[in-house]
Amino acid sequence: MSIRVTVWGENVHEQKSAAVRAIYPDGMHTTIAAALNAAGGIHATTVTLQDPDHGLSDATLAATDVLIWWGHAAHGQVEDRIVDRVIDAVWSGMGAIFLHSAHFSKPFKRLMGSPCNLTWREAGERERLWLTSRNHPIAAGLPDHFELENEEMYGEPFGVPEPQDTVFVSWFQGGEVFRSGLTWKRGAGNVFYFRPGHETYPTYHDTNVQRVIANAVRWAHNPAARLANPSAAPNVPVETALEPITQRGAKLHAPGEEGMR
Repeated sequence: MSIRVTVWGENVHEQKSAAVRAIYPDGMHTTIAAALNAAGGIHATTVTLQDPDHGLSDATLAATDVLIWWGHAAHGQVEDRIVDRVIDAVWSGMGAIFLHSAHFSKPFKRLMGSPCNLTWREAGERERLWLTSRNHPIAAGLPDHFELENEEMYGEPFGVPEPQDTVFVSWFQGGEVFRSGLTWKRGAGNVFYFRPGHETYPTYHDTNVQRVIANAVRWAHNPAARLANPSAAPNVPVETALEPITQRGAKLHAPGEEGMR
């Protein structure tokens, strides 16, 4: 079966900026989904911030193997109840890929538990991305390095937890470097951050960028059944202990009572 991908687009710049519309007339999310659907073995659909529930109902997330997130101008408009749904889905086994300025999105910051801050410059400078892990699945079929002629600069330090893997590092024409492809495990979910994708440049039309995202979808996909309740913290009865034990001392909780949160 195809990997089911939902591409979440903020869809704000496309509505307000003629420069962005000229590059992505149907939206960045549509361009990303079209490339994934052409990659083979992936079925990608799109939702946007403006949809009911931001397009992320419980049913949609249950039917999503990998969620791709692009946001920039409207991070604060994403409702916290929807963020809770996304986090729960990742913890239960849904893969998540965050692109470019989604480093400041609510779901990414929640998953990282850190500021996710960085330095930046919007000057259309050249970006050279280097593989740091040739055998990583996300790097499959890519050259040791590739270039994007125009991109926004992101520079270190990048305020994220130590990653599981660093797949790409970037050099920019102005001299900065940045860890541009990072992976983490959060609960049962695989998480990937990929830096390129400033909205005023044709980054998502680039074949190497499209290959990275398709590779990342395949890597992030967890074919195992979702965890039913990844936040469960059950009160285990004394009588069900694997070894016989006797209750000693006072108790705060009645048998079966939920723990304090």
